[in-house]
Amino acid sequence: MDEKNLDAQQQQHQHQQPAPPVAATPRSPSTANTVTWQHHGQLSEDRSALPRSSFDAEKHEHLRDLTDDSDDDEASSTSESSRDRSCSDEPSAPGPPRVAARAKTSVKAAAARGDVLSRTVSEVRDGIPNQRDLELGGVDGNNDGDKLAAASAGEGGEPVAAVAMDNDPNLVQWAGRDDPDNPKNWTMKRKWAAVLCVSSFTLISPVASSMVAPALNAIGDDLAIEGELERALVLSIFVAAYALGPLAWGPLSELYGRTIVLQSSNLVFLVFNLGCGFARTEAQMIAFRFLAGIGGSAPLAIGGGLLSDLFDPEQRGKAMSVYSLMPLLGPAIGPIAGGWIAERTSWRWVFYSTTIACGVVQAAGLLFLQETYAPVLLQRRRALLARQTGNALLRTAYDRPDRTLAQTLAVALTRPFRLLLTQPIVQVMSLYMMYLYGMIYLVLSTFPALWTGTYHESVGVGGLNYLSLGIGFFIGTQVCAPLQDRIYAALKRRYVPGGGPGRPEFRVPMMVPGALLVPAGLLVYSWTADAAAHWVWPNVGAAIYAAGTIISFQCVQGYMVDSYARYAASAVGAMTVLRSLAGFGFPLFAPYMYAALGFGKGGTVLAACAVGIGWPSPVLLWVYGARLRARSKFSS
Repeated sequence: MDEKNLDAQQQQHQHQQPAPPVAATPRSPSTANTVTWQHHGQLSEDRSALPRSSFDAEKHEHLRDLTDDSDDDEASSTSESSRDRSCSDEPSAPGPPRVAARAKTSVKAAAARGDVLSRTVSEVRDGIPNQRDLELGGVDGNNDGDKLAAASAGEGGEPVAAVAMDNDPNLVQWAGRDDPDNPKNWTMKRKWAAVLCVSSFTLISPVASSMVAPALNAIGDDLAIEGELERALVLSIFVAAYALGPLAWGPLSELYGRTIVLQSSNLVFLVFNLGCGFARTEAQMIAFRFLAGIGGSAPLAIGGGLLSDLFDPEQRGKAMSVYSLMPLLGPAIGPIAGGWIAERTSWRWVFYSTTIACGVVQAAGLLFLQETYAPVLLQRRRALLARQTGNALLRTAYDRPDRTLAQTLAVALTRPFRLLLTQPIVQVMSLYMMYLYGMIYLVLSTFPALWTGTYHESVGVGGLNYLSLGIGFFIGTQVCAPLQDRIYAALKRRYVPGGGPGRPEFRVPMMVPGALLVPAGLLVYSWTADAAAHWVWPNVGAAIYAAGTIISFQCVQGYMVDSYARYAASAVGAMTVLRSLAGFGFPLFAPYMYAALGFGKGGTVLAACAVGIGWPSPVLLWVYGARLRARSKFSS
């Protein structure tokens, strides 16, 4: 059937069908799905000018061979959009293949010349149109046709939500890019209120985890806990819970929203942390500490996802720096307060005081923390419109009516495991974060023996040395936060001159100074402590180490959030598993290592590990990061 007859049939059919109710603000034609291929700044194909029926039919013909039906978890919800269109009365016709042939020929010609191709794809993510841009290589020329088809696809090879938006009156979405309900369009005051709230949640939990350290001897004597290992377990079991909690809290926040999960988990933390203050036996103390850690682990997994809800990548650096500082600042300031509280009052007030602080944070969250997750907000909009219009067919781009609640929970709760097992980026970053986080707790575990033993300081005065870590974390944050955004913007101007979206690899350069400072600080701290030098020098080494750690920590966290924006909570949760296991295990073997090697040689071993893990990581991410993300169905 020719194109003219097809258009006539479409017009006749539209006159026969009653106009459906308007459920959402329609998109303008300028936001239609476009795929642009560029080489040497020349435009070789713009498919937005094609008839929509031809473009959609051709795209679905390509995607039929590309879609992996065995695992549809991360497929963009447009698969439902496509099915709804195919089941509707709107006719479709196969389009002429000449457009794909021209584009494919152009790509092959560019690949034959060795040009580096870039792909700019307009699509819908988080309910609004945006763009993806990835380098595609082009030297081998083997997969250019597949990439042309994949450029029009979302996660898992399925078409993005923009495919069906123009013709689906029942699809609820944002009212354009400037919709005030979209968290990315909130005022900066409102955004930073959310950042400070989630950062406060993230601070109070690590404070509670480390505040116990100076009081371990008093707790052990009162509860008859024998042995150094058992007493260390009171400290470490809290961090061990960090390895389990994010596996549930992160995916749940991607189902029910950030706010409800944060508030619920903080309530769990508050109750069981208070229970620690009333513990009368070793078993009660360890059990309550573990359950408190489960509740306190949620902000560590959810916070990164919340920031991705609020900020575009170009604006995310400062917010990420503030948020990433908290999990590291907590272990630094917790022992200071814990030392003075344990010395002046009872060890039970260590838990009472953190519970009071947690209650204050909970109240602030109830007042100022609002929901930021786009799928949940759009679902609320759909429910409101359904009540107002009586249209039961309204839906969002994230709905999965083909799944039961049990299936949805199963997919969500297993996603962190699949990310950890199938994504090389998650594996490499988790290994690096595992080392960084474990080292923090290892260094913390050496402080009591060093300052009260070697330097003969009281518990309260010895606790003041933890300030060196806090100073290092603060300086590292102040340096990293502005530089990261500036470097990101400069690299975007250089590598994405057309104004497309930036890339997660633009976070990598700042990892280099962090990777250099970590081993340098460890060497200064270890050898000056081994020689019992003036007390200022171990503190200088600890500050240098802390600055390098926070810089690396923030870059890794930012890279993960940029790479897995929609599933940032699950990705960070997967990474938190390994880092928390390290935070649990490293302090347990630290006394034996230092007893055998001493501070100097033991610190040298740790510095060598920092070089082996930290130095190759930025190079590997810069060279291979984009390729790995291009192959991932989870990646943004």
